[in-house]
Amino acid sequence: MADSKKELVVVALENGTVIDHIPTDKLFQVVSLLKLDSIDSQLTIGNNLYSSKQGKKGILKITDKFFEPKEINKIALIAPCAKLNIIKNYEVVDKKPLELPDEITEIVKCVNPKCVTNNEPVKTRFHVVDKNNVAIKCCYCERIIQQEDIKIQ
Repeated sequence: MADSKKELVVVALENGTVIDHIPTDKLFQVVSLLKLDSIDSQLTIGNNLYSSKQGKKGILKITDKFFEPKEINKIALIAPCAKLNIIKNYEVVDKKPLELPDEITEIVKCVNPKCVTNNEPVKTRFHVVDKNNVAIKCCYCERIIQQEDIKIQ
């Protein structure tokens, strides 16, 4: 009897985006945040995969989907160590680590109930005060919000 190996083959992307090195505890939060559960494109989700850098990681492969800067900033708030790979014609044409900009606008809700942004029709605006550990400061009430307390609008 021949010894046969079973393999799971994941189809290579012709065009689309791969989000790699997502912390495993943040993977489904990223899926929800980007509303990937309601897209028509092919979506491959891998979780608890081996990573020499992180131990375990999550990965998302989305066919024919390219993210806008605002969506990329949302990912960076949740998973700042993730990497974004843009695929065209089966080739990686752009590979970059996510990086928070110096300022975040209209993405995060201030956690201070007395902040003007929670009581008046004012667009939220935050300065990023710590890109490594993700901490942002409201430009209006000056409340500092740590990553675990960030509420995406």
